[in-house]
Amino acid sequence: MSGNENIFPLSSKRNKKGNRRLAREKVLQVLMAYFSCESDLDELFDHIFFREFHFGDENDELEIGKFLRPEEILEVESDIPIIWRPEDVEFGKNLSNTVVNKQEYLDKLLEEFAKNWELDRIAKIDKYLVQLAICELVFFEEIPPKVSINEAIEISKRYSTDKSKMFVNGILDSILRKLETDGMIKKSGRGLQEE
Repeated sequence: MSGNENIFPLSSKRNKKGNRRLAREKVLQVLMAYFSCESDLDELFDHIFFREFHFGDENDELEIGKFLRPEEILEVESDIPIIWRPEDVEFGKNLSNTVVNKQEYLDKLLEEFAKNWELDRIAKIDKYLVQLAICELVFFEEIPPKVSINEAIEISKRYSTDKSKMFVNGILDSILRKLETDGMIKKSGRGLQEE
């Protein structure tokens, strides 16, 4: 086997189909990584959505200061590949970019509605889930509000604490009422339908 072949490839026998919920989960992972280490957003997106790795200029020898060789990292990071529809990838990329680009606006809304919570004490997962949903409410006119809120609640059940679903639901309901009152919710197409 030559040194350039993947020794630990992604599963070639199993895969799963991507969908909007999985895209939201991956965007949550992208945001957690981005705001934790401030790496390049596009590189993080490609790594988390497509399992692409960027090792830089490497050689087969273990470099001083590195714990794992690239092939060992691939083994540790191996996963079942996801077969994405192009529209789900585009949705994920747009959502992650919107959350990053609208941070000031999102933080301001959170501060206003999380009066009993200090922003730095809100679980990061909950904060980013709420921000994802707010972006969908305001900037993704084809997604019904109920869908955005329900998806955030369901993802919080999987990734956060037992009390998170109540926090996410409560704060998003309050924010939705304000956004509707302020005329910020402009839905069209499927976004007009309550699912």
